[in-house]
Amino acid sequence: MKSMTGFAKKQCTLRNKRHIIEIKTLNSKQLDLNVKVTATLRDKELPIRTLLNRLERGKIDCYITEEVSEETGGQLNSALLSARYAALMECCHGLDRGNEISPNALMQGILSQPEVWQSTTEESLTDEEWNTLAKAIDEAIDEVDNTRSHEGAVLRNDFVKHIDLIESKMLQLPNYEPERVEIAKERIRQWLRDSGIKDADENRFEQELIYYLEKLDITEEKVRLAKHIDYFREVMDHEPSCGKKLTFIAQEMGREINTTGSKANHVEIQRLVVEMKDELEKIKEQLGNIL
Repeated sequence: MKSMTGFAKKQCTLRNKRHIIEIKTLNSKQLDLNVKVTATLRDKELPIRTLLNRLERGKIDCYITEEVSEETGGQLNSALLSARYAALMECCHGLDRGNEISPNALMQGILSQPEVWQSTTEESLTDEEWNTLAKAIDEAIDEVDNTRSHEGAVLRNDFVKHIDLIESKMLQLPNYEPERVEIAKERIRQWLRDSGIKDADENRFEQELIYYLEKLDITEEKVRLAKHIDYFREVMDHEPSCGKKLTFIAQEMGREINTTGSKANHVEIQRLVVEMKDELEKIKEQLGNIL
């Protein structure tokens, strides 16, 4: 079992420039890729997306940036620097905040933008350079996968706790079913007394009681709920990408619990139903994070 939440940060050096790879993943119903790369890597965006498909599902943000300095072969684009500085200062004065802005701070902010540095090297990567970058991306994906597995193990332990509680409460239901039969008998007899009916035929009374109790019987619901619990555990332990399937199983568990509640006709059984619903909701809250 894996979570859809993960993070990784890797780096590699190409042409004396350090490329920083950062991948963040969050939960999502589908695979939602957001890739931002430098101008040098724009022709590699599709292969990068292909590599990221290995993460299967989730909202995935991948940022690849490069650190540029004088030592790495970049030259300052003075014209662009001057234009941006003038435009920002004009904007600040237009907002009557010109005196609040530090020219040095403004200049440092512009200098941190990669666009103001002109690369003196060729734009596209060689096959060897791409292989080096692809390997670093793969390593970042492996790290994300490891964090997903770790968080998935934590969520699994939480699911086990709630599933065990649902099962324990389900196993308590038979404790109150004999009492429910006696309550039903007394209720029908009281109705007969209140209606002024005397000397009711006992055989007919038993037949009507059986018919009434069959409508309230929860045996099938208990059997199906037990099977759903076993199936939930099996899928959780043996299928790595099981979020959607576990969600469907939880929905089926909810149906059986709700039907049991509608047939309860007993305060203690109803209490157990409410407690089972509460545990199931705690499971559903976290299922959206499972891959």
